[in-house]
Amino acid sequence: MEYVDYYKTLGVDKNATADDIKKAYRKLARKHHPDLNPDDAEAEKLFQQLNEANEVLSDPEKRKKYDQYGANWKHGEQHEEARRQQQSQSYSQGNPFGQGGERYSFEGDDGYYSDFFASMFGNRGGGRRTQFKGHDYRASVQLNLTDVFKTQKQTFTVDGKNIRITVPAGIEDGQEIKITGYGGDGTNGGPKGDLYITFHISNNTDFVRKGNDLYVNQPLALYKAMLGGDQTLNTLAGAVKLKIAPETQNGTKVRLKGKGMPVYKKEGDFGDLYLTYEIEIPKNLSEKEKELFNQLAAERHIS
Repeated sequence: MEYVDYYKTLGVDKNATADDIKKAYRKLARKHHPDLNPDDAEAEKLFQQLNEANEVLSDPEKRKKYDQYGANWKHGEQHEEARRQQQSQSYSQGNPFGQGGERYSFEGDDGYYSDFFASMFGNRGGGRRTQFKGHDYRASVQLNLTDVFKTQKQTFTVDGKNIRITVPAGIEDGQEIKITGYGGDGTNGGPKGDLYITFHISNNTDFVRKGNDLYVNQPLALYKAMLGGDQTLNTLAGAVKLKIAPETQNGTKVRLKGKGMPVYKKEGDFGDLYLTYEIEIPKNLSEKEKELFNQLAAERHIS
């Protein structure tokens, strides 16, 4: 049986900390998980090797024994066999714990470990199989801007299962939410993975969204800009009546507080709506209108 270099399997050096080993194992195990590599015998074999390496290096006692014997494990096994015989003799003489009071237990084979592991540690995993979380699922949802103005329910299918979720008002384009436990099944009784949903929001309005605020250019007739009056604006929350001041200039900006987008997960809070007046110059003037404008020009001494 060949010596197995568990440090090389996980891609860490012999001075790696327990945290280094944990991170390396998780990264590689996710990459080579059988669920992500269906019908790939090589990936499955590598996944089992990663489990075996993690089984040894994440256990202080096993790692100590592995580091002690290393490539000379065969000679180490001779020493271990002699110690087991001594313990067996001590047990038969009424001392079930052997020397030092330590009890040794060797349980069944779960089929996940190499012959080297079995020879080195007396069993295949000590009756314990490594658990780890199932892989995560990812999905995307396409919505319109008007869809996210109010909280709503959405149902979609992931891995053949219908999932109904609540989409909070105010969610933004590209925002991702996590739904715990809706991913793939865990290994050896490990927890299920999670579901990550990315939202893509299409703007089906004339408004420009910047965070929680909305912006829009509002056309304004020349006559109303000069004389003032009322004008109706349709917002996402409904129509509002604007009060136009006399002699409103082109490019005038007005803020409508609380008429923007709802703030994500803050019920009752809204951004603002900013509108910029664009004064419309009338076209196709009648002769009468031209005459009136000429009179205005003369009144203003405009040549």
